[in-house]
Amino acid sequence: GIAGIVLTVGMAVDANVLIYERIREELRNGKTPISAIEAGFSRALATIIDSNLTTLIAGIVMFWLGSGPIRGFAVTLCLGIMTTVFTAFTVTRLLVSLWLVRQTERRVPAPL
Repeated sequence: GIAGIVLTVGMAVDANVLIYERIREELRNGKTPISAIEAGFSRALATIIDSNLTTLIAGIVMFWLGSGPIRGFAVTLCLGIMTTVFTAFTVTRLLVSLWLVRQTERRVPAPL
């Protein structure tokens, strides 16, 4: 149970760091913030899906072959992985987009 939650939180942080680094890389390459966000999320998608899918398969195998606490760990891990992938590509994207809109509004002076 608790170990599955800890591992899931670690993987969620890793996914967000990966997305953030991809966005920074795109900004360094001269893209606009909006296109950097889109490209950063697109480039991070395959890597995040691969790592989480591998862990999900391991969790399914542990649930299938394990018993007792191992099954509890596997259930927590699998639910956490699915939540992490969903959050990384919906909630995180929404939060980054909202942050960008607010930053843009602060920089653009109001018309007279």
